[in-house]
Amino acid sequence: MKSRKILNDPVYGFITIPSELIFTIIDHPYFQRLRRIKQLGLTDFVYPGALHTRFHHAIGAMHLMSITLDNLRNKGNEISDEEYEAALIAILLHDIGHGPFSHALEFSLLKSIHHESLSLLVIDELNQQLHGQLDLALRIFKNQYERKFFHQLVSSQLDIDRLDYLQRDCFFTGVSEGTIGADRIIKMMAIKNDQLVVEEKGLYSIENFLSARRLMYWQVYLHKTTVSAEKMLINLIGRAKDLVQSGHYIKGTDEFMHFLGNDFTLEDFKNSKDLIQVFLELDDYDIWGGIKLWKKDTDYVLRNISSMFLKRNLYKINLNSEEFSKEELQELWSKTQSRLGVPDEDMKYFFSYGAISNNAYVAKERIHILTKKGEIIDVAQAADLPNIKAMSKIVKKHYACRAKNLTL
Repeated sequence: MKSRKILNDPVYGFITIPSELIFTIIDHPYFQRLRRIKQLGLTDFVYPGALHTRFHHAIGAMHLMSITLDNLRNKGNEISDEEYEAALIAILLHDIGHGPFSHALEFSLLKSIHHESLSLLVIDELNQQLHGQLDLALRIFKNQYERKFFHQLVSSQLDIDRLDYLQRDCFFTGVSEGTIGADRIIKMMAIKNDQLVVEEKGLYSIENFLSARRLMYWQVYLHKTTVSAEKMLINLIGRAKDLVQSGHYIKGTDEFMHFLGNDFTLEDFKNSKDLIQVFLELDDYDIWGGIKLWKKDTDYVLRNISSMFLKRNLYKINLNSEEFSKEELQELWSKTQSRLGVPDEDMKYFFSYGAISNNAYVAKERIHILTKKGEIIDVAQAADLPNIKAMSKIVKKHYACRAKNLTL
């Protein structure tokens, strides 16, 4: 039996693969592809240790799900073996639809297609290949299973996904402020009226979890250097698409060129299994391979931005709590254009502005606390500190980033 194979995870230690079906899924090329997609995209430009992958995260989330389900069983909740395995599969495959560089290229290489939508299509395709063995996992993933707490464990404000990625990203970046008490949170989880709740004595662990998540967003996920690098990559892919779709020849893998040359919609994916197969051949290496080839391209925009990436010559970025005025943006634009010497029509590749936002707690998607009296209340109501109420407010920062110089 292969299902008793053990993986050594740097965060949790030894993880046992619990069933033959799960081993088959992990061994499948669709899942193995996640080894070639970094969890945090370009964040290693800031934190050199952030080299872990979506594969690491998916395996870790599956492990935490098993611990959570064991805990819920120990508290007297009936969970069948079929439900147990299906929940593990749902969390294992929750990120299977991520493309190269995950969120950074979610809306540039693909147009307005969320990775969750692609994950659903990929799970459905896997289910067909495995003769319907993922039916229950699919229902849980789509929130169509009658026992709603299973979906809450996969996708909610206190889901297993977040518990793993916060611990894992904290571990690999070395940002200790992101440390959470995941073990205690899991121990405090319970089921009441078919919904996931946290016992009142776990309230402070939830406060810490929300605070850690907020800090990780500003210090890691939305770090200004990461934002700058991502905007560079988005602009680079935008230029590559513009060139390919206007007939300019550039080098790249067949799969990469297929997506550069077309603007596919979600409907295109739904109507074409072949397109899904092509997408599932894409990973970070396609992008990096293209960047290495493009540093010698005849197009000066493609050539310069590619070279900047390889040398880590990132765009200079300004962050403001207040929105930049038109006059401020025009001044930055003019100074950048004067320094670079590029025409107006190409400035959009070397100058970007916009806003990033962070709200640690979305009030309409509540985390429920089970009080000692048996009542279910929102965590913001249960907390004796005002910080959770403050975390529900969207904090927005405005950025303007621009290339420092052209060298090629």
